[in-house]
Amino acid sequence: MRLKTVFKSIFLIAITASFTACNNSEDYKDNSRATGWRLDGKDGNLKYKTDYDEQETGPGLVFVEGGTFTMGKVQDDVMHDWNNTPTQQHVQSFYMDETEVTNRMYLQYLDWLKYTFDPTEEKYRNIYYGALPDTLVWRNRLGYNETMTNNYLRHPAYQNYPVVGVNWIQATEFSKWRTDRVNEMVLEEKGYTAKGARFKADPASTFNSETYINAPSKVYGGNDSLTKGGRASARLVEVVDEDSTHNYVQRKDGVLLPAYRLPTEAEWEYAALGMSSVREYNKYRGRKKYPWDGQYTRDGGRRKRGDQLANFKQGDGDYGGIAGWSDDGADITAEIKSYSPNDFGIYDMAGNVAEWVADVYRPIVDDEFNDFNYYRGNVYTKNAINKDGTVKIVQSDSVIFDTLSNGSIIARALPGEIAQEAVTSEDTYLRTQFSESDNRDFRDGDLSSSRDYSESDKTRMYNSPQHKVNVQKDSTGNATGLDRQYDTDANRTTLIDNEVRVYKGGSWRDRAYWLDPAQRRYFPQDMATDYIGFRNAMSRVGSKSQKGKRARD
Repeated sequence: MRLKTVFKSIFLIAITASFTACNNSEDYKDNSRATGWRLDGKDGNLKYKTDYDEQETGPGLVFVEGGTFTMGKVQDDVMHDWNNTPTQQHVQSFYMDETEVTNRMYLQYLDWLKYTFDPTEEKYRNIYYGALPDTLVWRNRLGYNETMTNNYLRHPAYQNYPVVGVNWIQATEFSKWRTDRVNEMVLEEKGYTAKGARFKADPASTFNSETYINAPSKVYGGNDSLTKGGRASARLVEVVDEDSTHNYVQRKDGVLLPAYRLPTEAEWEYAALGMSSVREYNKYRGRKKYPWDGQYTRDGGRRKRGDQLANFKQGDGDYGGIAGWSDDGADITAEIKSYSPNDFGIYDMAGNVAEWVADVYRPIVDDEFNDFNYYRGNVYTKNAINKDGTVKIVQSDSVIFDTLSNGSIIARALPGEIAQEAVTSEDTYLRTQFSESDNRDFRDGDLSSSRDYSESDKTRMYNSPQHKVNVQKDSTGNATGLDRQYDTDANRTTLIDNEVRVYKGGSWRDRAYWLDPAQRRYFPQDMATDYIGFRNAMSRVGSKSQKGKRARD
């Protein structure tokens, strides 16, 4: 009898504790721990997203859990160029494109530009033509490649092949466009904007993610029937009793995705290595030479024994192998997913095409200053503000163009975007993290690479060529042509400047030496080749892992 009483007491205590825990849990979710006020938006209280789970994975992406790794060459450096000395780095979790950006993906971008900004109108002409890949990269003085020149970009036979002929700037602009189209779709699918709103935009009323966050009433040309025409929009207003401050989705609602962008060099290398297969508890076993396990380029498995694991150049004149028994199944680029993915589920991180990354190239990686999310290339800007205090939106007649070193003209800010301007010394006053807008030269420190560096002239660390392109204009200010001038100075000592970017990974044109993810090369950001493509990344917001701490394998 006494035993029964004890069990009943324990049971009641357990029930009470469980009930209390539930109440505490509910209080934590629905009430403010700071004030005790409700957070559900009812009875005049502000509304907060208290039941947010985790970031949704954007279209085309796979999750890459961040961690610590050795960045740089861990095998013998047979070239002795010392530009990828091993350093210990840590990257935060992020998302990476499962495959390279394909011709079909890029064509969707081109078609959207063409239908939205009619290139037959002079003021829009360079928006479309500036985004076109350079199909002439396939030409060779002593080779017949006109089939690729004429067909590679647009023919359906190549639609799932990686896009090439795209320079770094074009890849960056594609990333911005992709961000806006994905978030535009998210808002429509979740019922915040009107159904089909994305098909009703014109040059003066395009959607931009940052504009929607900062000045939502100016999106879609200020057409409320589109921006607030969805079935879910009413709920945003109701929860704050018609308060106009929450008429639109805000960043705190967790609906919009972070930006698609080019991965940093550290992110790309980390994702390419896929170190999980050689992990043992809290350390890595051995050193990986390729994105796959082992020290060889051929598959050692029984089913595919001897098959090449990537698309690369086997030797002089050997881009694919003997007819009828191809080594890697391709002579130029290969269709995406032709080879097995690495441990993160990412395809073609070695071979097929090399890929642009975000970083400005320097021979050294300054891990002494920073070893967390390393990236060289920060140019901080701020939103331009009108005299009335509102953000300045780029209009159809104020598109911002950039004339590249080769004379090409490319749009850098489309109608609907928020105009950007440099950060000033007033903005950085007494800041300890940064003091100026452009940080590309910060601590590059390689004095020996520049003959013209002196204490009196610190404007240029690297003595690279300076080709000039001047836009010629008539008396009315209209452009009439370009004046191109080569830099013929024989004293130039390097090609390195702030407009050269890192590209990673071997390609169909490269020997196996370049398949090592640690290898790094550079190329002018406004030039393109037939062997460099790109893929996008996206930052992870919130927890480091998707499902908490996992059991060790």
